[in-house]
This record gives sequence, C-alpha cells and structure tokens, in this order.
Amino acid sequence: MAIDVNKVRHSAAHVMAEAVLHLYPGTQFAIGPAIEDGFYYDFLLPRAIAAEDLPGIEKEMRRIITGGHTFERKEISREEAKAIFADQPFKLELIDGLEDGTISIYTQDGFTDLCRGPHVENTREIRPDAFKLRAVAGAYWRGDEKRPMLTRIYAWAFESKAALEAHLKLLEEAEKRDNRKLGRELDLFSTHEEAGPGLIYWHPKGGRFRVALENWWRDEHYKNGYEILFTPHIGKSWLWETSGHLGFYKAGMYSPMKIDEDDYYIKPMNCPFHIMIYNTNNHSYRDLPLRWAELGTVYRYERSGTLHGLMRVRGFTQDDAHIICTPDQIEGEIAEVLRFSLFMHKTLGFKEIKAYLATKPSNPEDSVGAPEMWSTALESLRKAVDKEGLAYEIDEGGGAFYGPKIDLKVKDAIGREWQLTTIQFDFNEPERFDMTYVDADGQRKRPYMVHRALLGSIERFFGVYLEHTAGAFPVWLMPDQAAVIPVGADFVDYAKQVTAKLKSAGIRALPMLSDERMNAKIRDAQNQKIPYMLIVGQREKDESKVSVRFRDGRQENGVELGAFVSQVLDKIATKALDLH
Repeated sequence: MAIDVNKVRHSAAHVMAEAVLHLYPGTQFAIGPAIEDGFYYDFLLPRAIAAEDLPGIEKEMRRIITGGHTFERKEISREEAKAIFADQPFKLELIDGLEDGTISIYTQDGFTDLCRGPHVENTREIRPDAFKLRAVAGAYWRGDEKRPMLTRIYAWAFESKAALEAHLKLLEEAEKRDNRKLGRELDLFSTHEEAGPGLIYWHPKGGRFRVALENWWRDEHYKNGYEILFTPHIGKSWLWETSGHLGFYKAGMYSPMKIDEDDYYIKPMNCPFHIMIYNTNNHSYRDLPLRWAELGTVYRYERSGTLHGLMRVRGFTQDDAHIICTPDQIEGEIAEVLRFSLFMHKTLGFKEIKAYLATKPSNPEDSVGAPEMWSTALESLRKAVDKEGLAYEIDEGGGAFYGPKIDLKVKDAIGREWQLTTIQFDFNEPERFDMTYVDADGQRKRPYMVHRALLGSIERFFGVYLEHTAGAFPVWLMPDQAAVIPVGADFVDYAKQVTAKLKSAGIRALPMLSDERMNAKIRDAQNQKIPYMLIVGQREKDESKVSVRFRDGRQENGVELGAFVSQVLDKIATKALDLH
C-alpha cells in the first residue's frame, strides 16, 4: 500500500509540537502544516532557540515515534475545545474563527492538538530516519507584522530514508548551483544592500550574456511579426488610476513623486503605456492583430525578507508583449504565442515543459468581464495547449482579476520546476482605456488584449538558467567563448594574432597572457566555464594551427584556425547546445 507522505508530514508536525512542549515547558503552540518537502510548526517559546537546539528536539521526536502511539481523533463542542486549550491563546483564537458545529482534535501520547486531520494511525508510520529538522526562523502570527513574532521550526520529511537522502543530495547540488554563489564566482552580477536591496548590478560578463540573449530575443520577435516599443519609466497617477493598478496593485507600487504639482508613479507594468500608443490612432480591423513587445524595466515592492539573488528582486526587465486583436483572431494568436514560447524554451535547452491553465476566481468580486468572455478565452487557451500536445493541470481560480491565463513551467537539470512563460487575457484595460477598432460592419468594437511574457523577466530567467546550466552556458551565450593560452612567453605574439582573428570573426575571445603557468591558466579557464581553450606553442605557431581543449576536458591537437572559427560560428548561428 502506497504511503501518503502528506499524512506522514502532518503527523510528524504534531510529534514535533509534543517534543517541543516536553523540552520547553510553558510553550504556546500555533499551527503546523505539511508543506512541499516536509512540515513546520510555529511556537511562542519561553526562551530563544537556535540551530544547535534542533538535534535535541529530533532526539525527543524519535523517542516519541518509537513509542508506537496511536493518533486518536475526537469530535468535540466549541466549549470543550476552549476548555482543553484554555492556556493556549493561539488555539483559542483559531477556535473562535471556526464555523459553528463540531470541532475535531487529535491526541497521541497524551498530547492533544486542534486539527482537521487526517493523520497516520500510529507514530511508528513516521520513519525515524526519514525526517530532519532543518532551520529555525521567525514568523509573525498569521503573517501580520503587528502580531507576535513566533519561532518557526522547519523540517524535511519523506516516506523513506532513501527519499530523504535523495532530497538532501538534491539540495547539495542546488547549493552548488545557487545563482548568488555562481554570480560571484563567475563575476556575472552583484547586489548591494548599502545601495538598495533587490537591485541587480550586471557586471561586464553578465552584460555580455544579456546582450547575446536580448539580441536573439529581438531578432526572433521581428521574425514573428512583432514591433518593439520603448516607453517611459514613470507616469502620472491618472494612468494608474485608469488602469486599475492603484486599486488592485497599490501594495506592489512605490510611493509617488511630485512633479509640477502632479503625482507620478514609477511603473510596475508596461501595459498602460502600450495602450496609450494604441489610442494615438484610429484602428481598423484590417490593422489587427498588433503584436507589440518591449524589454521594459519595471519596479515592484517586495518585502526585504523575500528578496533572493536574481530570483526575487525589486527592479527587473520584463520580456513583455501585448497582442491586440479581434475576437475571431484570438484563438490563432494564443496558439502562435504558445508555439513561440515553446520554441524559445527548447532552443535554450529545456526539455520538460508543463502548462497550468488558470481559471476565473471563485469570488465574483475578484474578477471583471462577462462570463461568456471568460468562457471564450479559457477555451482558446485550452485549445492551444491541446494543439501543442502539452501536459497541463487546471489551476482552479488562479486567474488574475482581469482574465484567465496559461503559465508554462520548465524543469531544470536537477528536476526543479520554474515558471517562465505567462499568457494572460485582459478584459479590464481595453474597457478602462476605451480601446476600440472599426469592424467590417463599420461599427466601433472592443478589441481583445493579451499580456505575454515568454522568459518572465531577464533577471529571473538568468537566475534560473544560471542554476540550470551551473554556469556552463551554450557557446552562443557565453561571455567568453574561447580563451587563448600561450604555453610560454615566446608565444604571446602568436596568441595575440589568434585572438585578433577570433575577434574579427565575431567570437568573444579572451587572451590569457599573464606570467602564470599554462596549467594554472587552463584551470582558471575551466573554472570560468569557458567552452574552448586554444593552446598555442611552437608547433601551432609554425603551422598556423591551435590545439583545442574543450570545457569537458577533451582535447584536439593541430586544428586549422580557420576550421575552428567556422565550427564555432556554426555553433553560434545554430544556437547549438553541444560544443563538439
């Protein structure tokens, strides 16, 4: 019989709460849910604890688990629940928030918790070698900064020792690939708390990657019928009032600045600016669809505690686009956007891609647009996903207030899933900005509008891709595509000649001409993930050749320089993922 790992995790959370109460009398306990890879529990402790206290809690948990205690469920009245938890204020608050009727509790080994369940039948179903307490953190009660700060203890928990060990190995690999670590080691980017957290400083090498990526992005957009726009970074409050952002998104926006007695906001989105351009002219149905794209830098407020390298930032550049079309064009446009997105992901080397189809929010007050528009839009999204043969899940109620959407998630090299593409309908802004076109019958009608980001943002995509490749990018995206290494000082001039020829052909070449030993230079180039190391000595100079050492350690000697240049240029032109 298959083990229900969520039952195991939730039951282990109860055991941890019991262990903490045993070790720290007077503790008040709050909530302890199962989460993706384990569980946590929040406590108000009589004294502060730290990571070094976790082994003691683990030991007590294992003692409880091996005792073989049954999880007993009981339904009681509100009054009985308040009596049981009379000395636990967080539980009393939870009880007050429950609907009228019976309340369920679970008891094991004399410890009782307020809980809907379900749980395993006996503590022995929690493997003592399949969980590990991992961290201590602070968490406000119910996420409210005005409420007490609690101590949150996180744990990993799995159905078996092997599953836990596999997870820990994955985490070890993820740590090696951490974008912040690789960013420092490869000199790609930095952040500076003293100058403003959540803002990315692109170093020259990171800049080369970004230019190569963005040039490709622009070329492909032009090939696919897009025009590229450039819009301001700030706009009057009227713009954001009209778009609805000040009503629906103000918490994510920064405070206004006063210019000529008017309030201006720095933009969190690009879409209102694209609409302003659309409304400068009258449009016929013959003009549509319009596909307008922008690499637009936006700024959104994120709490300082949530900021994380390239993955969660306050300033970022969206690979944004808006498609404005007639209702009868929408299905084809959605299909085309999805095809375009899959092309980009596959070119970049992502092989496993899954779609998530987000539907209308369940609360009518949380959405705009007529039901029939939602139905039409959702069906267009579904047909596009089916046409591409993509696996997908329904994200019930996950659509934004202004329309349903498709999210595409990719799996990276170590099996983690990342969201990149979003294809989002908008029934809100065309109405608010009175966008119209003249149809074939001469009547003014409302166009459909689709927001679309293929990579999500340049910063976050770079973080995902850096971790996916561990910094060993395909040659067309590498900041330095070839290192030229003379075997000694006598061959520096030839190394310079080789470097010049590579650069004139359009290959990003790095001459390594210092007095360091050749082997040290090779090691440094390999640490920098440079795809090709061209080693030149007497024989290479005499024959106008190079010896090519590949990033993976393979080597080919006596290669004609012209043949090497042609090979690399072909790899760049075809966006090849391999080096050989």
